[in-house]
Amino acid sequence: MTPHGWVDVSIKTEVDAGELLNLLDDPTVQGAWEEAGLVHLYWPSDAWSPECSVRLREILHRLDVAEPAIVVQPMAGQDWNEQWARSVKPLRIGRLVIRPSWEPVQLAPHEIELVLDPKQAFGTGHHATTRMLLEWLQDGIRGGETVLDVGAGSAILAMAAVKLGAASAVGVECDSVAVDCAREYVALNGLNDRIELVCGTLDGAARTLNVHIVLANLDRQTLLLLADDLAGYASAGARLMVSGVLLDQQADIIGRFTDLGLACSRRRECEEWAALEFIVPESCDGAEA
Repeated sequence: MTPHGWVDVSIKTEVDAGELLNLLDDPTVQGAWEEAGLVHLYWPSDAWSPECSVRLREILHRLDVAEPAIVVQPMAGQDWNEQWARSVKPLRIGRLVIRPSWEPVQLAPHEIELVLDPKQAFGTGHHATTRMLLEWLQDGIRGGETVLDVGAGSAILAMAAVKLGAASAVGVECDSVAVDCAREYVALNGLNDRIELVCGTLDGAARTLNVHIVLANLDRQTLLLLADDLAGYASAGARLMVSGVLLDQQADIIGRFTDLGLACSRRRECEEWAALEFIVPESCDGAEA
């Protein structure tokens, strides 16, 4: 049955809208985006319930939003569609232009386009954790690299790497819904022959890759859990770029990877987040230690 209207659930938070959507894992949610410090989620009015509210607050607490300010407002379906189209606009990050399919843009000669329609897979470039890695990739891709994207989400990082000149990329993602969305994005951007998406965890199958760059936009707990595997790629010569780390968590991440024999070669901050790059340290004569 077609719902008579929609419920706009807005939350004042810096949490990535797509990440929140992914963690909710609720097929009745019809969309999400960020605007002016607010995350908007949309339910059909007949699907919103007290249980949805409880679940949403539980997820926000897990994401360290202690006292979430949530406002629920009814709105007509037609208004929702119009507002969605108005709000999701092209985003420029350096040479990258990320746009929804319904918003064509005129590209400058040096610009590279990625087409992503916000769906139930997070990573549209709006969040600081994604932006920092996209900016680093524009400096770091020299051409011909193999890239491993761990926790690929929408595969935006893998697609950007290939568009910037990497030879190929493999995205590993444990969420099957995200993988399905990412495969649609990869096809939409004409990258099926250069990007492989694996639904699962970082395991021995991926380790057979000769990887030049590893990307991991993950939360602190997951980075620590995967630290041994991620450090293994760096020890074999890959550059490891991690994000998803709050400023007060970066010492834990740096300490863990230092204990595994890596050096933090680069660090940057944006809003409340940090991105870190790790490599094998060099000895005094320039050789790897």
